[in-house]
Amino acid sequence: MHFSPPPDRFNATYLIETPLDLVKVADIMAGEQSCGTFARVEGETDLLRERARATVTAIEELVPSPAPSLPNAWLARRRTSGPYRRARVTISFPIENVGVNLATLAAVVAGNLYDLGEVTGLRLDTITLPFEFRRRFARPAHGIVGTRKLTGVAQGPLVGSIIKPNVGLSSNDTAALVARLCAAGLDFIKDDEVCADPAHAPLAERIPAVMAAVRRHQDATGKAVMVAFNITDETDAMRRHADAIAREHGTCAMVSLNWCGFSAVETLRRSTDLVLHGHRNGFGAFSRHPLLGISFQAYQTLWRLAGVDHMHVHGVQGKFAQDDEEVASSARDCVTPLTGGFDDRVLPAFSSGQWAGTAHATFDAVGHTDVLFLSGGGIMAHPGGPAAGVTSIRQAWDAVTADIPLNIAAQSQAELRQALDFFGTSK
Repeated sequence: MHFSPPPDRFNATYLIETPLDLVKVADIMAGEQSCGTFARVEGETDLLRERARATVTAIEELVPSPAPSLPNAWLARRRTSGPYRRARVTISFPIENVGVNLATLAAVVAGNLYDLGEVTGLRLDTITLPFEFRRRFARPAHGIVGTRKLTGVAQGPLVGSIIKPNVGLSSNDTAALVARLCAAGLDFIKDDEVCADPAHAPLAERIPAVMAAVRRHQDATGKAVMVAFNITDETDAMRRHADAIAREHGTCAMVSLNWCGFSAVETLRRSTDLVLHGHRNGFGAFSRHPLLGISFQAYQTLWRLAGVDHMHVHGVQGKFAQDDEEVASSARDCVTPLTGGFDDRVLPAFSSGQWAGTAHATFDAVGHTDVLFLSGGGIMAHPGGPAAGVTSIRQAWDAVTADIPLNIAAQSQAELRQALDFFGTSK
């Protein structure tokens, strides 16, 4: 449980590994990320330390390791060996050290800590903010409630798909595929992360072509399908692309968060009221080692302060390396307010190898339907075609929320039965 810090401070917790004294190492961490360095310097008075220094508030020792998790030349030069003690350390930081500066907040809670010579493992685990600090940053412009309003999906999961092939389609080919996906009954369609503004389908052409198809569908059916155009680029270009989406009455832009950075996404959030679909591609480089990088709780906290509306969490029983509990925990983080006071929840986007058969495991893991359930092959490769693929996913979610086993529901629903027979065998 993460206790709320006092109104003038925020907390971060870390998992650390070190062959040295835990109290000493934790104190070095606090000093390094506030007013200290390896030796006390001129001007670092007791009064300054009292006002500006981070403080260690808790150390919970964990099971040690006989071997170091990461190489460390600093310790090797000192011929320091194990056992390697592990602990969960909580550090409290003064808000005045940071102000309303997201990039600096990230540098304070992470920064040089990963390079400390005293540790053979360090991972930023959680960030906890007081309400008065959190409210000074951006919040989602739409989040869960606004996305439901824009798509007309009042309840149940939002069902979406990804444009495939990933790259190579012309603007007109993409628009034709979007028209087909709209007709299949989707709520949401997104670009792939590797397709932003390519020469064969530049956004200046692709946005009008795709949105013309979306508007034709809406005029014919009344259904407003949300399309997330990948506008990942340098900041000014992203703002221009967002304006182009808005001119065509689009509602959503997708951004590869890690490669654009906090400042670019903050600027984009201030300049547009589009839904911002946050894609986390590359997050594995920051997270896959259990004693290095950053956990999803801390990661999504920082990005929610930038004002994103959706966050990718990968998929239960999916094709990527994360286990199901990590995926479920990430989804729970997204739908948990950072503080009390207002609704800043974001919509968790499940993707990677999702199909009708993973609906049950997803619902069991998260316990609710405030999810964006993205399926590529599970829709486009369905033996009955894309419309049958979408129908099979909706049938699966209807069954699991009614506590009906999928194999029972499939006895009377052909699309679900085809999906279980086809994908169940291949999986």
